[in-house]
Amino acid sequence: MRLRGGGVHAIAYAMTKALAILLPLGLMLVGLPLVGVAITGRPLAPYLRFPPTTVSVDHLPFSWWVFCLLAVLVMTVLLPFVYRAIRPASKAREIVTATTPFPWWGWLGATIVVVAWVLAWNRFSWFTAWQAFTFSPLWVGYILVINALNHARTGHCLLRDRPGYFLTLFPLSAGFWWFFEYLNRFVQNWHYVGISDFSPWQYLLYATLPFATVLPAVLSTCDWLASFPRLNRGLADAWPIRIIGARWFAWASLLIAGAGLTAIGVWPEFVFSFLWIAPLVIITALQVICRRETIFAPVATGDWRRLWQAALAALACGFFWELWNYQSLAHWEYSIPFVHRFEIFHMPLLGYVGYLPFGWECLAAASLLHTVWPQQE
Repeated sequence: MRLRGGGVHAIAYAMTKALAILLPLGLMLVGLPLVGVAITGRPLAPYLRFPPTTVSVDHLPFSWWVFCLLAVLVMTVLLPFVYRAIRPASKAREIVTATTPFPWWGWLGATIVVVAWVLAWNRFSWFTAWQAFTFSPLWVGYILVINALNHARTGHCLLRDRPGYFLTLFPLSAGFWWFFEYLNRFVQNWHYVGISDFSPWQYLLYATLPFATVLPAVLSTCDWLASFPRLNRGLADAWPIRIIGARWFAWASLLIAGAGLTAIGVWPEFVFSFLWIAPLVIITALQVICRRETIFAPVATGDWRRLWQAALAALACGFFWELWNYQSLAHWEYSIPFVHRFEIFHMPLLGYVGYLPFGWECLAAASLLHTVWPQQE
């Protein structure tokens, strides 16, 4: 693929533009929660220790009021999207699908998933030394399968069409999720089981490998879902939203996100949701301030398709994350204030709702690479 502008200078310029967002993003995510802790007078050392020492924490108890309020809010937001997707339509845009055979590397991915799943959920004595390392092969296999499905359906996929962009998603994904692990030290909404014997270097390796699969999995699933017209019907011209004075709004959003991150260190029981909201808001606000296009740009003309696809993709991946995590030796468990009830695998029911905006977060993080690997025409 040929870069617009061409050559090393174009890449260097694009990287500089990306760093203009990544650097303040990293400083805010790391520094502001520590400022909140310092305000309370608590020591900072436990939040800087490696490996992380998150353990099971007894948070504020379940509240039916909070649970029902959030459930109603979620249904109110989702119902218009679901209605537009399922309503009868006289004309539906059909995506031209290919008759490409399912590729061999897709079958390889399916084999990897089956083998890794069997190894993850069983405790074979001969596999003891590697038992804790089954999660990464599961997701490598999934990524191969979902790209193969898209290639067989449309003749295109992220892995084949944009290999440079695709491969760069892996290290970006690892850094992306390490920030969430860091922020979780302040709210302690999840903790890991079966990793107590890991040294710091083993923990770094064990954690980084599966973290690196998050963005490739979500974005590959997003592209596959985009090939189904019925899922996206009615969302190309839905509800246009234009913000007057976007840069002022971006600065205000940046300040609110910064305040939320600081509050995580002060009142983690009540503002833990900023762990998921703040990175998305900061990336988007900085892109607007730097006059870069954001993932919300199509909404100005009423096009919600990509946001909808990303939300569904993260929810689909979330289901498999929780499924494969359930019986694995090394796994995570949750402890969430107010809504921790009705678990599906280890995740409480309303916790799955968090995967919907997380899809936008993945889309926003990946958008930082578009100046280096622009979309093909």
